Amino acid sequence: MRAIQFDQFHGPVHVRDVPDPTAPDDGVVVQVHATGLCLSDWHAWSGHDTDITTLPHVPGHELAGTITQVGPDVTRWHVGDRVTVPFVSGCGTCHWCRTGQAQVCPHQTQPGFTHWGSYAELVALHAADANLVAVPDDLTLQTAASLGCRFATAYRALAGRAQVTAGEWVVVLGAGGVGLSTVMIAVARGAHVIAVDRNPTALQAAHHAGAEHTLLTDPTALAAGLDVPAAVHELTGGGAHVAVDAVGNEQACADAILSLRRRGRHVQVGLFPPVDGGPRVPMGRVIAWELDLLGSHGMAAADYPEMLDLVASGALRPQDLLDRVVGLAEAARLLPTMDTAPRAGMVVLDPRRP
Repeated sequence: MRAIQFDQFHGPVHVRDVPDPTAPDDGVVVQVHATGLCLSDWHAWSGHDTDITTLPHVPGHELAGTITQVGPDVTRWHVGDRVTVPFVSGCGTCHWCRTGQAQVCPHQTQPGFTHWGSYAELVALHAADANLVAVPDDLTLQTAASLGCRFATAYRALAGRAQVTAGEWVVVLGAGGVGLSTVMIAVARGAHVIAVDRNPTALQAAHHAGAEHTLLTDPTALAAGLDVPAAVHELTGGGAHVAVDAVGNEQACADAILSLRRRGRHVQVGLFPPVDGGPRVPMGRVIAWELDLLGSHGMAAADYPEMLDLVASGALRPQDLLDRVVGLAEAARLLPTMDTAPRAGMVVLDPRRP
């Protein structure tokens, strides 16, 4: 099969022929029709996940396609089924999986991290009966690909972790794929949203997704003295009820926490690059104002039906967040630049393209 592959972390990225995968006994092989270009894949290429990722490696973790091969222990799925999968695939048998919390399974697999991923024409997936999600006929596979990571992660961050309610203020740091998803979902839950980003095009997309206010953090605005937490407190009359760091850096995390009102909830979605000593967090404010700090690591397949029902009803429109579709060569060029390239929506790779 054709795939994107790298032989060293932070090194050249190639499009090449590699061996086809074989279905695990409990898994399937999926022909990839769409897979999102996500910043998490840049983290894998950068070597931030060397504890679980080995070389040479094929990245890619949010995907949708059709099953081409089924392992002998699989009972629920058949060749030709249209499916997607959470980027965290649980083992299906441990306590966490049996209670619907596969996103924290201690024996989890992750395509594009623990094994070769979906920047390829084919990808193998494990524990299919526990993890695969059927894609409804009226949902395109390009849209379904976004549900495996960014949109589902944002949905659980707001609905499952922060439990955002109508009338609350939500500030979203970062208006990339997961940030825009967060904006859309928060608005659908009746919240008032402030989006923060350094890219004016991304903020325009956030406005279209329903953000009431946007804050531009480009160098000019920062040089002019923009104070993000102060601006959020002024706009909300005392601070946001919920803050989401959808970027994953020390400044965004601190600004998010300091933007909260007393007893507010912070959700950390963005992944931090490894730094000596870890990121500094304003824990004095956390303690004094009794803030809740919540992590969110994707969403288990068991929680997909509620989200898919909202997509089917039109209350959520992840398809509106799609930006463009690229082929293998363009995706290989984009991967090393994903940490700095302006983002205003989701870029999808169709590996069947050159």
